[in-house]
Amino acid sequence: MMTKEELLEMLERMRAGEIAPSQVVEKLSNLPYEDIGFAKIDHHRTLRLGLPEVIYSAGKTADQVSEIFFRMAASGADVMATRADEEAFAAVKARLPQAAYHRAARMITLRQRAQEAPLGSLAVLAAGTSDLPVAEEAAIAAECMGAAVLRIYDVGVAGLHRLLAQREAMQQADVVIVCAGMEGALPSVVGGMVAAPVIAVPTSVGYGAAFGGLAALLGMLNSCSPNITVANIDNGFGAAYVAAMILRRIRMRLTA
Repeated sequence: MMTKEELLEMLERMRAGEIAPSQVVEKLSNLPYEDIGFAKIDHHRTLRLGLPEVIYSAGKTADQVSEIFFRMAASGADVMATRADEEAFAAVKARLPQAAYHRAARMITLRQRAQEAPLGSLAVLAAGTSDLPVAEEAAIAAECMGAAVLRIYDVGVAGLHRLLAQREAMQQADVVIVCAGMEGALPSVVGGMVAAPVIAVPTSVGYGAAFGGLAALLGMLNSCSPNITVANIDNGFGAAYVAAMILRRIRMRLTA
């Protein structure tokens, strides 16, 4: 996978005679995708979106996750796999010992690129400890995509004083992700406290009438706070991806 900046640098090096045209052709041979039979790996996505394709591991075998992960890593890119179990990690680790497993988030990550200055500030909030798997998925994914992440956990509305104590920290964030289950009230409260986009993530936490996160989802969709948008149930990764894109656009405008 290659960023626009890396592609331009490679073409400049070819023009300067530092690398041969054949080397450039070899580098570009897997664009826009690499067909490995059971998957078509979108190496072109970073050029189109500025952020890479990410492996959704659920429903894939450990060998499939490992093969896709290995092929993506071969391009020199950072690689992420979400919803990954220990078996999938073991298969990846056998081929890429430097890969890391984040048990709470069920994610496998591999950082290979030189770390640039953070895109911007992202606050990730979790209403309760039971929401941490979703919040950690969001936080780790956002960090891998270049955001500086502030974690603010266990600040649900049942103890509002815990949230109010974090008000100053929240107000420094360029984007806020809020993960909550049960009745899903926390994003509305946060939305009224910060001058930033709030991405609400309903979680499947709660007793029977929570309906596996549906109650929280409907509550968030009906929020009266106008700066809130809502991701799918338990989709911390999706919230992080959108947050990273917002932060990228902010930095592009500021540095243009």
